[in-house]
Amino acid sequence: MDAVIVTGGSSGLGAAVVDAVAKAGGRPFVIDRQAPQEGVPWIECDLADTRAAEAATRRAIEEAGGTIDGVVTAAGMDVPGALADIPGDVWDRIVTIDLLSTAAVIRAALPALKESHGGVVTVSSTLGIKAVSDATAYCAAKFGVVGFTRALSAELAGQVNVTLVIPGGMRTKFFDDRVEQYKPGPDAILNDPANVANAIMFALSQPAGCAVRELVIAAEQETSYP
Repeated sequence: MDAVIVTGGSSGLGAAVVDAVAKAGGRPFVIDRQAPQEGVPWIECDLADTRAAEAATRRAIEEAGGTIDGVVTAAGMDVPGALADIPGDVWDRIVTIDLLSTAAVIRAALPALKESHGGVVTVSSTLGIKAVSDATAYCAAKFGVVGFTRALSAELAGQVNVTLVIPGGMRTKFFDDRVEQYKPGPDAILNDPANVANAIMFALSQPAGCAVRELVIAAEQETSYP
């Protein structure tokens, strides 16, 4: 494995994937609004702008020497609340970052991925297969990632390996900015993002002709699955 583009690679699951790629001897390239850890190449981009996301992807491929082996779309956000209480621009931003930018980045990377017969790993959520209240934007986006990825895997079969990863809650800063009622309680059992990153690396490291299509990975006592 050589160059891998990671969206949202400055924090959370994305940062764990960056670490895992580097430990495996690969070269991570981050697309994010914030800088990743020192020494990791990155392209600054607000993924809510899907055309900018495409341009950032093409630039990352150029910086990687024109060849990439993988793309991991780990960027994501959520602002929980009732539909009537979430401003329209915030609702739209959640869906754009979590779903539309996933498609935009992969679209821009496809020529390089087809050339290398590389791999794509999209990141949904257990809330992409189990809906809950006060999460209409997040569930819409993550359910969308499931459908998008399944269709993409059929479309690219034999050309690019496509894997859907469905993680449960993880110990990241994802919940930090929420009001208390939407934060995991003190007894919440959350997974280490490094565990999910290792599962992503497993998918990316499959030999030619073998594809891991879907992975659900969660803390053993995850409450949102099944």
